[in-house]
Amino acid sequence: MAEVLARATGRRKRSRAQVRIIEGEPGFNLNGKRLEEYFPTMAMRVRVLEPLRAVEMEGRYEIHAKLEGGGTTGQIDALRLGIARALEVIDPDLREVLKKGGFLTRDARRVEPKKYGLRKARRAPQYTKR
Repeated sequence: MAEVLARATGRRKRSRAQVRIIEGEPGFNLNGKRLEEYFPTMAMRVRVLEPLRAVEMEGRYEIHAKLEGGGTTGQIDALRLGIARALEVIDPDLREVLKKGGFLTRDARRVEPKKYGLRKARRAPQYTKR
């Protein structure tokens, strides 16, 4: 088996991506699927590849990721953060470029929990006069 160069975890909302960067044939293995199968639209794939393009390393490594939880948008951003963190482990000099591009910043926003007596987190039941 090929040598694992770096491991990193990316998170967003309820999504988690455990990323491993391996020396080998360039490509993606996301939960056993290729990038094109897991994220069918081009916009999704472009967002995932942004950190690799920023440091000009697209098509250089084999990337394996285990994605869990959340929806597609959360998983995309979790994978993106995981890739950026793993690239930083491989070459610490890339930190400045990745940080400037905003790839190392964890988006801490979460869904606000529903409150008792309300329909949603802040939405009150409709008022009826009569």
